Amino acid sequence: MTATRSAPDISQFKNILKEKGLKATPQRLAVHDAMLKLGHASADMVAGQMQSAGITRITIASVYNILSTLADLKLYSRRLSSNNKMYFDVNTFKHIHVYDKENNEYRDVIDDELVSLVESRLKGRRFRGYTVDSIDIQIVCHPSRRK
Repeated sequence: MTATRSAPDISQFKNILKEKGLKATPQRLAVHDAMLKLGHASADMVAGQMQSAGITRITIASVYNILSTLADLKLYSRRLSSNNKMYFDVNTFKHIHVYDKENNEYRDVIDDELVSLVESRLKGRRFRGYTVDSIDIQIVCHPSRRK
């Protein structure tokens, strides 16, 4: 089975919500549309994207609640930045994150060979007192060029 390499479009998203027993409310659809445009975003970034697009008015708290619900359903993943702000990732397939700690920005790196190498190296590895649930590769960096 091949992993999906993209986030669900609006039509697929509506079907997923229905399968999960949730309504495809205008707010949920607008949040997902904003996430498709942003990729990785905090609640305030999503609310800003929605406002600039002239879409449904919604509070940042409501956006955060929608994002959290979608992450709980595994439709998004969570990423905590170094400034303690929660970011959400619309892409849930296996990939690597490059995190810019100065600008608090995430970028996806698709490198199946590297992910496979790391997973195979850690598969079956024991860490005293712990069981590995998953492997999440994040490379923390800063811009090499000044603006």
